[in-house]
Amino acid sequence: MSTEHVLDDRPRASARARIRESANKVPEVTVYFWIIKVLTTGMGETASDFLAHVLGNVPAVGLGGLAFAASLVLQFAVRRYVAWIYWTAIVMVSVFGTMAADVLHVGLDVPYTLSTPLFLITLAAVFALWYASERTLSIHSIRTRRREFFYWAAVLATFALGTAAGDLTASIGLGYLGSAVLFAVAICVPALAHRMRLLGAVTAFWTAYVITRPLGASLADWMAVSKRDGLGWGLGPVTLSWTVAIVGFVAFLALSRRDTESAG
Repeated sequence: MSTEHVLDDRPRASARARIRESANKVPEVTVYFWIIKVLTTGMGETASDFLAHVLGNVPAVGLGGLAFAASLVLQFAVRRYVAWIYWTAIVMVSVFGTMAADVLHVGLDVPYTLSTPLFLITLAAVFALWYASERTLSIHSIRTRRREFFYWAAVLATFALGTAAGDLTASIGLGYLGSAVLFAVAICVPALAHRMRLLGAVTAFWTAYVITRPLGASLADWMAVSKRDGLGWGLGPVTLSWTVAIVGFVAFLALSRRDTESAG
């Protein structure tokens, strides 16, 4: 049995009907998945900054933490994947993950050169514990509470890591647009490596998943910041416009069910 088969234990046709009843709790990975994922990362970045500017850092973190907890409680309460519940949780992970990374840098004066490897180690630890417990890191098997817990722990760690990595590249001279270009190129690497059979599906997925965070955040920051460094549209308008786009795509998926196994 190959390593890839162990890691990606997607159920075969004979068992898929039964598992669909117990139900995978995450969507199928389609082009819509990646579009919404990038949108949530950018929206989370600007929403976090906007809330901190309007409410102050401490109230913003408190509100973000409560909303994050409530969204995960709802996600864990449902028995199968529901588009608007899942993506609401992803949005709140994005907002709160951004706040967590920013608190380390702004509140505790932890440099990005330290927080980036710290979050990388955290993510590696989550993956190690997940695999040691479940013998799989596949997102096609999130159908038990324990696997769902590991999945969301990994998602939160990827958002914090991506935030720190994106801010690191922006702070060393690339700027937001330069960072966006860098990560747009970087996200093609795991896709091409997987297509060329140089990288397994699970490894390619999680690598791309991490990179979507700094990609979306860099694009949103470039749109929001002053015209000297970006387009100067402002945090509020960018947050609102990206939120509208997210709602539109999620509504489409909820109606079409193109991101569920039964649609395939």
